[in-house]
Amino acid sequence: MSRSSKFLDGLRLAPVDPSSHLSLGTKAAQWEGAPSKAELEPATRQLLERLHDLQDVFHADGRYALLIIFQGRDASGKDGVIRTVCGAFNPTGVQVAAFGPPTALELRHDFLWRVHQVVPPRGMIGVFNRSHYEDVLAVRVRELASEDVWRARYDQINAFEQMLAQNRVIIRKCFLHVSRDEQRTQLQERLDDPTKNWKFRLDDLEDRARWDDYTDAYRDALTRCTSDAAPWYVVPSDRKSVRNYLVARMLVETLESLSLEYPRIDDDVRKAAKDFK
Repeated sequence: MSRSSKFLDGLRLAPVDPSSHLSLGTKAAQWEGAPSKAELEPATRQLLERLHDLQDVFHADGRYALLIIFQGRDASGKDGVIRTVCGAFNPTGVQVAAFGPPTALELRHDFLWRVHQVVPPRGMIGVFNRSHYEDVLAVRVRELASEDVWRARYDQINAFEQMLAQNRVIIRKCFLHVSRDEQRTQLQERLDDPTKNWKFRLDDLEDRARWDDYTDAYRDALTRCTSDAAPWYVVPSDRKSVRNYLVARMLVETLESLSLEYPRIDDDVRKAAKDFK
């Protein structure tokens, strides 16, 4: 086995350990010594083909729902990983929800109200581009609610996700972690490329100025709201090829762990169809 093959074999995500001090520095946004893009892309394509096949039996099996949550700073690659990795799924079995600032109606409800409405039903895969975690991230950093309000939400989120898991919703949460330098590169690209200008917002600069505050908020959210039922994964995202491989592999391993199977034809249907030609 070549050195790159050995490294590829060990290139997999591990859930966040709530008991450890979570490092969210530059090194955590990279995977030192990872194989090259030329090596990773064929391996990722194989994983995406496997993901496509697994989704087919997952949809037919119908016993579980899968909820995939993507969080990350501005320009961390949420759209890209959804397009590339989740693009392997049959669109008829997937629903994607993006969470921006809450509407006036949503603000009159509890913060989880709008989220629960778009949790996928069994047999379906749901993808969240941002999520209820904004209510302990942006709300905290931008001081949109008092500390006693957002701090209570950690327990509320844990209870909510535990309830979903008990109802056969498989939850996987990915924090796409980019370094400050890589974010600057991506934001500059949005300014330089006319086809990407529309993605650049004043809020991007304001949030970048609060980098350390967001780091603290992410660390608390990731460590306080990770569990066996709803684990968080920190995905090194400075390199797109590494990011895509890691997310695809984690999802393949998740679906493979479910012992999925195609339902057998009902006996009455089989009897009724015995003379069908």
